[in-house]
Amino acid sequence: MILSALNDLLYGFSVALQPANLVWCFTGVLIGNLVGVLPGMGVMAAISILLPLTFSMPPVAALLMLSGIYYGSQYGGAICSILLNLPCHPPHAVTCLDGYPLAKQGKGGVALGITMLSSFAGASFGIIEMIFFAPALVTVALHFGAAEICSLMVLGLLVGSTLAKGSPLKGISMTLLGLLLGLVGTDINTGIGRFTFGIHELLDGIEIVAVALGMFGIAEFLKSVNNVRPIDTSHTHIKLRDMCPSRSELKQAAMPMFRGTIIGALCALIPGTGPTIASFVSYATEKKLSKTPERFGHGAIEGVACPEASTHSSVQGDFIPTMSLGIPGDAVMALLLGALIIQGITPGPALMSAHPDLFWGLIASFWIGNIMLMVLNVPLIGIWVKLLAVPYRILYPSALFFICIGVYSSTNSITPVILTLAIGIFGYLLLRLGFHPAPILLGFVLGPRFEDEFRRAMILSRGDVMVFAEKPISAAILCLTAILIGYQIYAAFRNRQAVGGKMEELDNSLTVEE
Repeated sequence: MILSALNDLLYGFSVALQPANLVWCFTGVLIGNLVGVLPGMGVMAAISILLPLTFSMPPVAALLMLSGIYYGSQYGGAICSILLNLPCHPPHAVTCLDGYPLAKQGKGGVALGITMLSSFAGASFGIIEMIFFAPALVTVALHFGAAEICSLMVLGLLVGSTLAKGSPLKGISMTLLGLLLGLVGTDINTGIGRFTFGIHELLDGIEIVAVALGMFGIAEFLKSVNNVRPIDTSHTHIKLRDMCPSRSELKQAAMPMFRGTIIGALCALIPGTGPTIASFVSYATEKKLSKTPERFGHGAIEGVACPEASTHSSVQGDFIPTMSLGIPGDAVMALLLGALIIQGITPGPALMSAHPDLFWGLIASFWIGNIMLMVLNVPLIGIWVKLLAVPYRILYPSALFFICIGVYSSTNSITPVILTLAIGIFGYLLLRLGFHPAPILLGFVLGPRFEDEFRRAMILSRGDVMVFAEKPISAAILCLTAILIGYQIYAAFRNRQAVGGKMEELDNSLTVEE
């Protein structure tokens, strides 16, 4: 098995090292690094804007570039967190706690050096996890029928929605909205238009580009347009020799780095968790295990090493369920899944055998891209800091311009542009009301596939719904789904009781004071 995996990996390097693929990989990680630095310009927005560009690209090159943007952005986000106390993206909010105090102590270079090592170590472990775990998962998944795949999609959708930001109930409602959006268009079996409201342009369905750019481009920009926070650049003068940690600092960071990597790898196997949850869990675990927890928050090396290793391990591991099962773990993976579907490739258990160049070329590009990022970060730090001085109100109109061009170029029609603007305004209202739009994309991408598998299961069972309970694997997955729903209800009830108890104590204290 190990020898076979190594042979496949060598084949992957032969694909990834082709000049054209190498250029696209470099382009992806460079753009990702830039995206990681700029606040408000999230990964989802960047991938959405560049998605129309991939329509005319080979599938391998397209996926290498889009993936490079995803994991490349994590490196740029760490730079801002440590040097500027500016968590441009959620996973790096934890890094600020100890990274910026280290920068104020004159150890910003050391913090960046530890971050680079932790990031590469975490990413490498995530890649190795994908090399050996994904094929094993594919072997099991090949025994899945329509009922099992349908049940697995239900679990993936539920996990992705309940672990989203805010209320689980809001997350589920957003997933259902995404499922409805995915059903818009002509029914393949009957030829009847669904949810088109007499608009002929909707008979072909809503383009994923319109949903992605509206929800994660226009909506996020509208939310962040007033971002005028002053930036302190007094701690950004870093030289190469400043980034070399001492032997004692390396020893101090080694075990936290290892523990963070393991936690991130485990979180990656659970759809919906993502790098943000992995970084918070690893930081909390490291603080609890430390003999001197009071150092955390005041410049502890461990507080930088563990969350960064966990973040990158989780990011690379997120590709396992997406590529091997066709179940995206989060919104970014759902968008990458949509990019593959646009290219005519169906992610799932058959992907590894049908498109080995895509699967193994992607894995090999991860190592190449991470090495590129380690080399790129040092000379580009000064440039990234200067870019942060550009007012966001200047970046905003240019980003909207590229969004409109990207949507128009996908169909050469003005209707998707209008639809994207409408979805963007609707997404902004959802954000203002506390509804996070990420589960919408999960439901939108998986909706048509879920419908196809459900119909296939019904046809094979002659309309017997009990087929989902009679199949052992399907029944086990549905049991996990029921347990998750029960836990969410219990957690909500417990939180309500805790809030009620605190309110009662407050009322009693006010009564005593009176």
